[in-house]
Amino acid sequence: MLRIAICDDETNARDALRFQLEKILIEDAEEIVYEFSSGTNAASWLANHPGEIDLLFLDVEMKGLNGMETAEKIRTFNEQIMIVFVTGYSDYVFDGYHVGALDYLVKPVSEEKLRQLIGRVRTKSAQEESHTFSLKNMDGTWRFRFSDILYFYSDRRKVILVTAKGEYSFYARLDEVERKLASDFIRVHQRYLINPANVDYLGSESITINGQQLPCSRKYRETALSKIARSMMGGNADGV
Repeated sequence: MLRIAICDDETNARDALRFQLEKILIEDAEEIVYEFSSGTNAASWLANHPGEIDLLFLDVEMKGLNGMETAEKIRTFNEQIMIVFVTGYSDYVFDGYHVGALDYLVKPVSEEKLRQLIGRVRTKSAQEESHTFSLKNMDGTWRFRFSDILYFYSDRRKVILVTAKGEYSFYARLDEVERKLASDFIRVHQRYLINPANVDYLGSESITINGQQLPCSRKYRETALSKIARSMMGGNADGV
């Protein structure tokens, strides 16, 4: 699922871009899920919903926080979201390199250029999909890159995904998560599934990740320590 947001302080501009996109997007696989009328609102909402938006169309010339300032703010907490700038000036010289902009489009947006852009987005998303984990809970839909996940742990009927920035709970069994991520994550305890790439210290009975010490039980110890050691030496958990 490709989830898109539009940020523009002009209602007509948002409507025009949404109309163009709706002609291109694949039904039930791609959708425009949010529209923002200011950069401040967009940045604030995205800060509280990491991973919920994949692609953001961001107007450059907005009142208050302009597009560049908004992008700079977003990049302080989200490096993954794809940002496409939209500008009303055909001769506008724009450099979005330092905020990792995917592209920029000139208003009124050409359908052909938009099709080309969405094609690139689809290709990029497909390449990244195999290295992301998605979950749903009462707060929304979240998507995380494997590299940002420290570990998972179980708590009764829930599993908690832990990152350096926070914890996110969802209803599942840790066994189910392990089956999905077996080639990239390692079970070290009945309650813990870890990302070996983020291990700081490997002990005989515990693992330290981001300063947090986690138990490594006897049942999993031999296999887990071997896989973690291989990962720390540059291979993946399966020794490839």
